[in-house]
Amino acid sequence: MVNISEVTAAPSPDLLTPDNCAVLFIDHQPQMFFGTGSGDRTAIINSTVGLAKSAKVFDVPVVLSTVAAETFSGPLMPQLADVYPDQKIIDRSTMNAWEDVNFVEAVKATGRKKLVIAGLWTEVCVVLPVLSAIAQGYEVYVVTDASGGVTPQAHEHAIQRMVQAGAVPVTWVQVLLELQRDWARTETYAAVGDVVKAHAGTYGLGMVYAYAMTGAHSAG
Repeated sequence: MVNISEVTAAPSPDLLTPDNCAVLFIDHQPQMFFGTGSGDRTAIINSTVGLAKSAKVFDVPVVLSTVAAETFSGPLMPQLADVYPDQKIIDRSTMNAWEDVNFVEAVKATGRKKLVIAGLWTEVCVVLPVLSAIAQGYEVYVVTDASGGVTPQAHEHAIQRMVQAGAVPVTWVQVLLELQRDWARTETYAAVGDVVKAHAGTYGLGMVYAYAMTGAHSAG
């Protein structure tokens, strides 16, 4: 029951902030994309890059990981690597990234308790570390449009399984705007606008229109 006397203009502690989360990118590699059939692969690439740029705008810690990069899956997709050119990429043999010591140590080193996770394939390389992280006490947010499965059913069933375990499904734009949360935050306003215009489709086009017709500070 709501106690009106205690209601204040304050954000929920459940919200993502630049200080409480880390973003994990798992297996965005050519061979994994070749087998992705749950949605438009170009759209998944766009969402992944949008998410990566969102994390960079707010200086959110990022972990990049691949599986069998030199023997099967190929390198991390260049569009993602270009956002973090100096970031070490953790290559694994394990399908479950959470069974790789180097990956888990990298996650621990961020010091964050909320993990935002995207990857390929949803039903294997996303669901396995998500369930493992939740089991060890992390709060996990799965970026569904920056992830993909072999089939629509595989993707959706994996999301359902993760949600049942306590994961929160989100989209990359949702993550970006949750991190910004107030257009009066001028230190990130312009950079957020640039990401939206480049990767958010017609929403981005709307910002282009707003900038052109009414001025930069009217866009939002």
